[in-house]
Amino acid sequence: MDTVLSEQPPDSWDAFPLFQILNDYLRQDDNLKHGRFHQHLRDTFAPHVVRYVDLMESSIAQAIHKGFEREKWELKGNGCATSEDLFWKLDALQSFIRDLHWPDAEFASHLEQRLKLMACDMIESCIQRTDIAFQQWLKKSMPFNATDYQLPGELCAMVNVALDAKQQSLKLCAVDGIDVHQYHSKIDEIIEKTSHSMTQGLIAKLMSILENTLSKLGRYDEGSLIGSFLSFTNVSGSGRELGQSYINCMRTAMDTIRSKVNDELWTLNVFELWYTDQVKMLNTWLSERLNHALHPYQFTCLAHITKTTRFDMGYHGTRQEIVRQPTAKAVEERLRTEYERMIRIGTITFQDIKV
Repeated sequence: MDTVLSEQPPDSWDAFPLFQILNDYLRQDDNLKHGRFHQHLRDTFAPHVVRYVDLMESSIAQAIHKGFEREKWELKGNGCATSEDLFWKLDALQSFIRDLHWPDAEFASHLEQRLKLMACDMIESCIQRTDIAFQQWLKKSMPFNATDYQLPGELCAMVNVALDAKQQSLKLCAVDGIDVHQYHSKIDEIIEKTSHSMTQGLIAKLMSILENTLSKLGRYDEGSLIGSFLSFTNVSGSGRELGQSYINCMRTAMDTIRSKVNDELWTLNVFELWYTDQVKMLNTWLSERLNHALHPYQFTCLAHITKTTRFDMGYHGTRQEIVRQPTAKAVEERLRTEYERMIRIGTITFQDIKV
């Protein structure tokens, strides 16, 4: 055996099957287990195992760096091309070392701890690179008409990477589901913070569309120059068109998230948080105009947005206690009051949209 091994070229791993055959045979025989030849086999292959792990660690680290440099963030598997490759390699390496059934318990424990730490570091690097890319994509400017914005599928791919990393980390950083070395709790905390940041960033991006829409409605405020002018003209339209453009944008974003994000619970959570922020922003906008009557254009637009948003969110699984939350009811009550006022003074008719 020593002669054969001495003739192997450097960094050749062809001899590992030989180790597995001999080791499996020796460790199952009580008379040969931990005997002189078994110890010699262990001492001979220990440097090869260490060298193999060193090279694999370097190789995987380089693959992460190069992979994310050219990552296109297209949906692949449970994440993207780089993350899929990373998790496969980490799992394959751990499986290979585990299947060696190393005879020395102390050295086997050392290898296991090193591989778990390696996985923790690699997953952390993956999450950091993904988060950097996510923030860069969020910073991309809106189109001239904010309601023309289409949520990029690349953002969903990045969310999937973080969600998959959370699933993979338990297997790759813990030992049989037990966080022996506390690596899993460390990486899980990092993933949770990143996932939360992604959720908030995504919602903020989507909320900027509603903010832009409300800004346009603000031009019709009672007492403003354009509001006074439009009160005597018929060039403003009904307001339904602006409301529908927002609804179309919202529906496109919801369909993108629903079809491209792999985790249903994450999707429902985003929809509920997004809906809550929408009704809060609508309520704040209306509260700022509590002492002013709404222009028919404003009312028609807001009534259409409120009614359709409530229906769509319920259709996508948002809980009724979220859909019917007090803030949403306050918005509806204000719009109902405005509707009744406009009916009395004849600025709208019964055929116009109702809340």
